[in-house]
Amino acid sequence: MTPPDTETDAQGIRERLTRQGEDAIGKLAQDLLENPLINGAIARAFEAREKAVQAQEVAMGALNIPSAADVERLTRRLRSVSQRLEGIEDGVDRLDQRLAAAAGAGAIEPRLAAIEETLTSLTRELHALREALPDTARPVPREQERLDVDADGNPKPARSRSTRAK
Repeated sequence: MTPPDTETDAQGIRERLTRQGEDAIGKLAQDLLENPLINGAIARAFEAREKAVQAQEVAMGALNIPSAADVERLTRRLRSVSQRLEGIEDGVDRLDQRLAAAAGAGAIEPRLAAIEETLTSLTRELHALREALPDTARPVPREQERLDVDADGNPKPARSRSTRAK
């Protein structure tokens, strides 16, 4: 085993060499980026790459083959539709559970029957009230055509529908 002083010295040398190497690589990269020839070559390479991607998309479009961007858009849209569908399914499941609980308790049929009985009772009461009222003018059925009368109460001659509408 080595003494503790040598281990710390070895670590110090390693850290110093690592730092010096990183500094040297950083300086080299900075010098390369500042070099107009290298900078121009990198810019032209990116332009060529972009043109190649565009040409590939045009060629794939001409062959009716979807590009990677088309597939990605379709994938995102499919995920969105899938999430919406899951939400709808969850809502239908909750509604189904509520209906099953209401049907299991037998609450719907008796309530509907009670409502129908109440409506029938109210209708009978309205008819009884109408019959009990003193001689009042009875409402004219909708099917009966109303006649136009003059000031003396005599019916006027019937007019055609086209003259009435005007």
